[in-house]
Amino acid sequence: MTKRPFVTKQQLDEIIAEHPTPFHLYNERGIRETARQVNAAFGWNPGYMEYFAVKANPNPALLRILKAEGCGADCASLTELMLAEAAGFSGREIMFSSNATPAEDFRYALKLGAVINLDDIGHIDFLEKAGGIPKTICCRYNPGAAFAISNSLMDNPAEAKYGFTRPQLREGFLRLKAKGAEHFGLHAFLASNTLTNAYYPALARTLFETAVWLKAETGTEVEFIDLAGGIGIPYRPEETPCDIMEIGRLVREVYEEVLVPAGLGGVTLCSELGRFVLGPHGCLVATVLHIKDIYKKYAGLDACAANLMRPALYKAYHHITVAGKEDAPQTEVYDVTGGLCENNDKFAVDRPLPEMEAGDIVVIHDTGAHGHAMGYNYNGKLRSAELLLGEDGTLRLIRRAETPEDYFATLRGISL
Repeated sequence: MTKRPFVTKQQLDEIIAEHPTPFHLYNERGIRETARQVNAAFGWNPGYMEYFAVKANPNPALLRILKAEGCGADCASLTELMLAEAAGFSGREIMFSSNATPAEDFRYALKLGAVINLDDIGHIDFLEKAGGIPKTICCRYNPGAAFAISNSLMDNPAEAKYGFTRPQLREGFLRLKAKGAEHFGLHAFLASNTLTNAYYPALARTLFETAVWLKAETGTEVEFIDLAGGIGIPYRPEETPCDIMEIGRLVREVYEEVLVPAGLGGVTLCSELGRFVLGPHGCLVATVLHIKDIYKKYAGLDACAANLMRPALYKAYHHITVAGKEDAPQTEVYDVTGGLCENNDKFAVDRPLPEMEAGDIVVIHDTGAHGHAMGYNYNGKLRSAELLLGEDGTLRLIRRAETPEDYFATLRGISL
């Protein structure tokens, strides 16, 4: 099995003639198609909203595409709130889920009329002092213990820093109600990048049963439930993608089994599927600068972990295609590296690939989410451009590459 880039070698040559590597490239057609699939999968639930996780890719051009497809924006900071506002989102189109939150961030969320998702029972009084308790409020639930369907990124909610305990939820709902809240939501995020159709239904059952319990304990009906993210993508060619339509059907079964008999059949569902919606529709394009042959073979790129942190940070797998050599035999084994002065600056370790030479163009797959967004400037590396391949085949620069002037702009006492 293999993965094919959404651009050909000829297209890349034409792009690179105008925009030098490295750069992140996004596929508008794929983004729109996936957003429509997600909305169709949960279309049985009136008012359903996919709150795209802005942290996954905070580019306004992409946010506007998703807004046009009926998505909202999930924000976690003041700047992300500003980005959402600049992209045209407002009011309940914005979910604000943060932790260790500054008062300034809460005030801005209140100004926008965003749905505030509280992470901690202590934030109730903090929010009240910062700007007041809104009529609509959400609370993040952490059930503790190990979650049965999980992976190495988040497999034990009790070890996660997020959310209310079950007793705190009961107390929090009662306190919020006493302070004037009228419309309540419930949220949880218990696993990351799962590749099973069973995760969302299992999470839904946990949240639906908690909503029924809260109604009995507090007399408060949960009006919306946010299933957050966690549906993954097949980074490896041999992995089977999740079936979003089947996931939607299975969640509906649990909804009708748990919520409807409890008189909660009007609950609106939400999701935050940043990786699922955008991940497969982006790639990092780089050029091989050097081939090094010592105890191992190394292919050194003009991109580095500052462009894509996930392999260095998580040892995450990203598939690599050598453009124009898609069908060539994989006769060599390389570590594919960047130029940072860190030995973990590797996009791949012991990866079978076609024989490479300086000048080859490399496509690193599935960087549409948590790719450019996690970039940084270590070693003085400058963040790359972002390009959008339109549905009509035209190319648009949606973020220029940083320059040395950008790097020095915030410093004092030095100039170029």
